[in-house]
Order: sequence, then structure tokens, then C-alpha cells
Amino acid sequence: MHDTPEAAIERPQKLTFSPLVTVQQHILQEQRRFVGASGEFSWLLSGLTLATKLVAAKVRRAGLSDILGAEGSTNVQGEVQQKLDVYANDMLLHALKVRESVAMMASEEDETPLLAHGGSPTAKYIVVFDPLDGSSNIDVNVSVGTTFSILRRTRPLDEEVTTDEVLQPGNKQVAAGYVLYGSSTMLVYSAGRGVHGFTLDPAVGAYVLSHPNIRIPSSGKYYSMNEAHLDRCPEPYQRLVAGLRSGEYGKRYDSRYIGSMVSDFHRTLLKGGIFLYPPNDLRPEGKLRLLYEANPIAYIAEQAGGRASDGRQRILDVQPTSIHQRTPFVVGGPQEMQYFEKALLAASV
Repeated sequence: MHDTPEAAIERPQKLTFSPLVTVQQHILQEQRRFVGASGEFSWLLSGLTLATKLVAAKVRRAGLSDILGAEGSTNVQGEVQQKLDVYANDMLLHALKVRESVAMMASEEDETPLLAHGGSPTAKYIVVFDPLDGSSNIDVNVSVGTTFSILRRTRPLDEEVTTDEVLQPGNKQVAAGYVLYGSSTMLVYSAGRGVHGFTLDPAVGAYVLSHPNIRIPSSGKYYSMNEAHLDRCPEPYQRLVAGLRSGEYGKRYDSRYIGSMVSDFHRTLLKGGIFLYPPNDLRPEGKLRLLYEANPIAYIAEQAGGRASDGRQRILDVQPTSIHQRTPFVVGGPQEMQYFEKALLAASV
């Protein structure tokens, strides 16, 4: 017996929708995979997300409030601090220091680490971060970012945390990520099970999963570096760039460079290619900081299927000797990193 048109109209329709997943929900789901998970790690990450929401709000109003320009002092790097540098650093410190699971924090803006709950048996983690990467670009409305790295303590938890516990190689990171403040605000993080991206929905004030299981393309079409200093760089870097420009590797690569490391890497992560910040005659040790810039980005890259190098070894295997240690940095997709290794090998012959 066939349904009449009237019966078909009366039947309730089944609703279909894609559920929204916030970053807090995602962290809790991931945490359930670990036996004995206590919730401390998710509470720590909520401090990071809260601080970056506050920074995002300030960035959006940067041209309408007294937050642009230099603050009037310099940081430990000898760099002039922007007002937003100071604000972002303060927000991260305030949000993290009340998390009982945080034993110590180390920031690009501070000469020495800040003790939080050192000596507490619940203080399992150390957080290092660059509160506002590329902050000099904020005055001209260019994207900036925050990078962070989370480490587990190496000494017994009932002992006071020491500075040497911060000096761990990147392969010891428990989690890492970055926040990009651009046309939208996006959080990208990994806790060792792939890379996931969340876009901040300002209407509800939550980071919502928008880019699950990000994988860097095996081959891209862009290279990214400040070519103004290329003639001062070691020969392998010059050889690589020449090959990318000329089509030596099967196609001609286009150049894209923003000057904000988080922005340049974010494009590389999504579109493929390679990002280079090599040593040069002026900075033979490189410019980017190992602990809170290179390590978290390298961690994300590897979790997404890419690689990262300092020109001598895998970035995540470098043993830090100081908190503000600098490093050359090359990161990209597997194909482009092979080209880089080929250029290194050719120079050594």
C-alpha cells in the first residue's frame, strides 16, 4: 500500500547536522585515551585558550585603543617591546600561574623563568611561550601569533622545580601549538596524536574545530624566507633557493614571505612548501629561539607529516643549553625538505 501525499507530509523529517566541537571538548576526548587522566592537562590548556582570546580581542581593537606602538622598554633579547608584547605576556602569565598543574613558565619577554607551583605534587608541567610573535607588524595590520610548548617535569614532583628542567629537547614536548591572529583567530595544536585547528567564533567566544587532522602536503609550490639576506647565508641555502627559483626540482616555486613566523608557517602547513630562517654573517647562530619558537613549530610540522632541521640535525633532537638559545630553522613538507638535504649534501662534497 502506497503512502498518500498527505501521509508523506505528516511524517516528521529527520534532522541532519554536523556537531560543533570546541577545543575544550576535543581536549577532553583526547584525554580519555590516556589511562589515569586526571583533567589537569585540559585545565592547563584552558588557561592558554583563555589568554589567547583576551589577546585576540585586544588585537581586533588595536587601531581603536592605545595599544599600538612601542612600550618604551626592551626585553632580554634587546628588542624594543611593543605594547601588545607586554599585554600578551601579562595575560599568559596571569592565566597560567593559577593553574595548579603549572610548575614554571618561561617567556621570550622575561630573562628568567617564573616559578608558579614549584614543589607542589600536582605541578607536573612547564610551559614556555612567545606571547606575540611578529609584534612589530601589528602597527601595519599584519597577522601576528602566539607559540607555546608544554613539557613535563624531569625531577620528582615534591621537589622545587629548577631552571635546568626547562632545558629539554623538543622531542620531550607533551604538547605544542600556536595561535594566529589574522582575518580570523585560529588555534593549531598537537598533543602527539595529529594536528588539529580550531577557529575562534567571536559570536560565542569559543574555539571551534575547523581543521581536523591537518596534514602538510607532500609537495607544495611556495618557498618562504627573507631573501634580502640570501647573499649572506651559507652556500647550501643559496643553492636551494636557486634551485627552487629555476625549476631544478621539476617546477618553479613562487616566493611568499610575510615576516611573521607563525603566519609564514601556517601557510606552509596548509599549502605545502618550505620556510627558511637560515644563519647569516650577521647572525651565525640564527635568529629564532629554539625553545619557544622552533620547537613547537617543528613538533606541529612532524605531527602533520613534515620535517624541521637546523641545517645539521633534526630540530627536535637539539639539546638546549640556555632558555633564550637561538637556532637556524628550516621547516616544510617532505619533498621540499629532501631538496634541502640534497643541497646540504652537495655542499659537503
